[in-house]
Amino acid sequence: MIDVGHHAACVDAWLERTAKDLSPEDLLRLLEAALNALWAETQITLGVVTLTAITERVIHNAAEKFPRLSSLKVEPTGGVSVGEWKTAVRDARLLEGSRFVLVEFLTVIGNLTAEILTPELHSELGSVALLDGRVAKRARPTPPTARGRRGHES
Repeated sequence: MIDVGHHAACVDAWLERTAKDLSPEDLLRLLEAALNALWAETQITLGVVTLTAITERVIHNAAEKFPRLSSLKVEPTGGVSVGEWKTAVRDARLLEGSRFVLVEFLTVIGNLTAEILTPELHSELGSVALLDGRVAKRARPTPPTARGRRGHES
């Protein structure tokens, strides 16, 4: 079983690569894109109702610690939006709050699924980035299980 530290290390590495020097608006756009990518990756397995409940709980927990994240909303059609966000004042804790949301989401999903989705979710998160202020996704590497039974075929 994967511990919270493994999810935190994945999120930390991703934030280090993608979130350096982002404006609050861009950081929120990146968080929204990451959550929606993770949502899409888990929706078929867990279903919209279960995923909505999990995501709403994660957002609730995050908003208790980071009140400005209360603007995150689960959309009725699925996915997450940042809602109304006032960015006039920079929030030094926004990066910390974004990290909390992602680690919490990955941990809950991991615990619920016995970590079966974890490799795909970590890979999906790693594929999300902002390029010139717009969400971009890089190609995901082929998981080892898809390469063949011996794991060395291309």
